[in-house]
Amino acid sequence: MDLPRLDNPMSEEYLRKNMRQSHPRLVFTPTLLEDLKIKLKSDPVLQNMVAAIRLNADQILEQPLLERKMVGRRLLGTSREMLYRVNMLGVVYLVEEDADILARINAEVLAVCAFSDWNPSHFLDVAEMALAVAQALDWTDGALPESTVKLAKAALIEKGLKPSWPENGKRWRHAYGGNNWNQVCNGGLIAAAIAVADEEPGLAAKTIQRALDGMPRVLVQYRPDGVYPEGSSYWGYGTGFSVVTIAMLESAFGSDFGIASVPGFMESAMFRSLCNAPSGWYFNFADCGDRRSSNGDILLAWFAAKTGNKTFYEKERFLRPANEMGRLSRLAGTGLAWLSQYEEKSEEALPSAWKGDGINPIVIFTGGESDPHQYYFGGKGGRATTSHGNMDAGSFVFELNGVRWVVDSGNQSYHALEKTGFDLWGRGQDSERWTLLTKNNFGHSAVTINQEPFLVDGFASLVDFKDGARPEATFDLSAVYGDHVRRATRRFLKDGPASLVIEDRIEISETTKQITWQLMTVAEVEIVKGGAVLRQGEKALHLEIQTHPGLGVVVVPLDPPPLELDRKIEGLKRLEINIPVHAAVDRKIAFKIKLSNQEKNHDSGTF
Repeated sequence: MDLPRLDNPMSEEYLRKNMRQSHPRLVFTPTLLEDLKIKLKSDPVLQNMVAAIRLNADQILEQPLLERKMVGRRLLGTSREMLYRVNMLGVVYLVEEDADILARINAEVLAVCAFSDWNPSHFLDVAEMALAVAQALDWTDGALPESTVKLAKAALIEKGLKPSWPENGKRWRHAYGGNNWNQVCNGGLIAAAIAVADEEPGLAAKTIQRALDGMPRVLVQYRPDGVYPEGSSYWGYGTGFSVVTIAMLESAFGSDFGIASVPGFMESAMFRSLCNAPSGWYFNFADCGDRRSSNGDILLAWFAAKTGNKTFYEKERFLRPANEMGRLSRLAGTGLAWLSQYEEKSEEALPSAWKGDGINPIVIFTGGESDPHQYYFGGKGGRATTSHGNMDAGSFVFELNGVRWVVDSGNQSYHALEKTGFDLWGRGQDSERWTLLTKNNFGHSAVTINQEPFLVDGFASLVDFKDGARPEATFDLSAVYGDHVRRATRRFLKDGPASLVIEDRIEISETTKQITWQLMTVAEVEIVKGGAVLRQGEKALHLEIQTHPGLGVVVVPLDPPPLELDRKIEGLKRLEINIPVHAAVDRKIAFKIKLSNQEKNHDSGTF
């Protein structure tokens, strides 16, 4: 894969000459902080967010200090809690210089720096803790006791930076990986490096230099259109740390060395925005969470600040009553910096039909901002072995009237699985991961051949896309079935303001024995001639078999799910239509389903 290259002049000499000496220099700068304080006098968004942060900080004051408590193989929960606490307490101190807040920051830093280590065997834990401690030092510059500063810098060096430099001299793999670990680990260590650069300029420089060399290996994953292959909530994690990294490099060196200019990175804000469905659910493919927060997206706000695009600045959500926002994100304090930098320059509306090509291609159709039907469709291709990927090629989600009719079974607790000895992370064809309903094709709205799992290395490509009033997209799914088909494609068509057509064309092979069309839903289902009616509350969706009306729909209850370790989803069921192989004409089957909010007359035969 052709990798982008970042500008990387980093050396000890460059660092000594170019790093900002004044503090703060991690995201905030003296100028930016002064500007924030001025804008706080009149900007209602900043006022409201600071009020919400203050409420969070007050709650932290009532909590015990953190202890080194492992959850399975992870200290990550503790590290994230520390990053959250520093973001809340640290911003309050930056704005108010409250002595009680400073004392609590001091106590928090002393507590975590006294840990025996930050769990380098799972280095995300180290990275998030390092960012937290580095920000605590930077945002309180000169105010913490000298003994605390000395202890914290020693911890950043011994517990953070040095474990990332293998004693055998081999290359540290996390700096060069192709997934979110690269972004998080490099980001956390850049923060640590800047925090200790005065004491250890050589170690700091070579750490930043390595990060700038390694980050292109994950940044390339955004190409060409901005899709984050691991899904929207992992976009929040990986891209969130890259955004913080950019902000830190700019505040410390005046340059991000080209990170934001890598093709696809800035475009990923569109991906993130479009993955938010009207119901409040994500297009939750891969190991993605189910629903977005009701609060404003602090990471999208960075893109808003950079572009001036109003679409990425969720003003109404940032203006939710502070006492209703609850627990804020652990980067909300950091994000106050770019909230203060936002100036509206344009408003680029979200497209109603969008494709994101790349290693995990997706398409999204919507009805637009004022759509009375609240239409939302997301479909995908890709391969199972993509980081955090599933056997979900050809799968889709679908909403009308704010109701999710076709669901993705989503993600489930890693620790709950790992503590049983379950091998969640294997990627081979026979890996245990693929026995789970959330991970295999039997838990997705796809077509299954011969009741067999997809081939893990089979890639489903996006081969056609048309926008306009009747957008459509076609994926070539042949590779996920191997020799069991000669060719298989799936076409999605928005043929009206409240309907979706799914057209499967399959050229069978000698080993094609069974073809099963699947749809995942939590709706109540009534089987009717030529299809089914799905109901949730007073709303209904009609499933019409347009090409083979003589076939019937079978409901397979999945609550409870097949395995004890499967995620339990209330009311989950799989609708199946078994397409007989003998229906093929010249070895070809064309099968079409329509989903709509109105009943339709049935066609007959094939097309």
